[in-house]
Amino acid sequence: MKRRTLPVAAALTATAVLLLTACGSGDDKPADNDKIAGADQGAETPRQSASPSAAQAGDKPDGVDVSLPKDMNLVFDWEKPKDANEAAAMDDAANLIRAIYRGVHKRTSNDAAVTAYATGNGLRYAKTQIDVRLEGGWTATGTRRHYEATTRSAPNGNSVEVAFCVDSTKFYSKEVKTGKVLKGEPSIKDFDYFKIIMVKVVTGEGLWQASKVYVQPKATKCQ
Repeated sequence: MKRRTLPVAAALTATAVLLLTACGSGDDKPADNDKIAGADQGAETPRQSASPSAAQAGDKPDGVDVSLPKDMNLVFDWEKPKDANEAAAMDDAANLIRAIYRGVHKRTSNDAAVTAYATGNGLRYAKTQIDVRLEGGWTATGTRRHYEATTRSAPNGNSVEVAFCVDSTKFYSKEVKTGKVLKGEPSIKDFDYFKIIMVKVVTGEGLWQASKVYVQPKATKCQ
């Protein structure tokens, strides 16, 4: 899917937030660094049924490479909303998650995809999350499922809340040097509930960036 062309100005507007959840059930994973300190928890958004997303990790939406290695499988098992803005915001929320894990894989927090899909505190947080994994010598492997997504637009139409569940029971940290996969018993720690506030980029046709991310860890409603 090559939906839009990313303007240079948007790529240089670098500063945003994404929360990476813990990688699977490995005991040695950087779980404590995956939570947003002091993040406000907003009101719950009603759920809707999910179906597989047409977006693939190998696509280059906005001309930005968000491809991932074959062993790093991010599944977006949800149905796009009918509203065009909400659909675009949902796509780019998924692209941000791909961009974060691409940074982990590429061993850099300065990948162009990260700055393309995040702004403000979001980018600073995203870089921190990537750097934690770089410093720990971890990458990721397995399947991370995103599902039961909902969207909600602000009255002015310039921001959209994209909320969804995450299941990391089959997504693990892996030591870069040894290739050892850090597995453990699946638990409630592998389930999180995300709310990402996506804002419309005025200089980019249909481009949305994550400005804030909220997370509810150990989300029983996502089991």
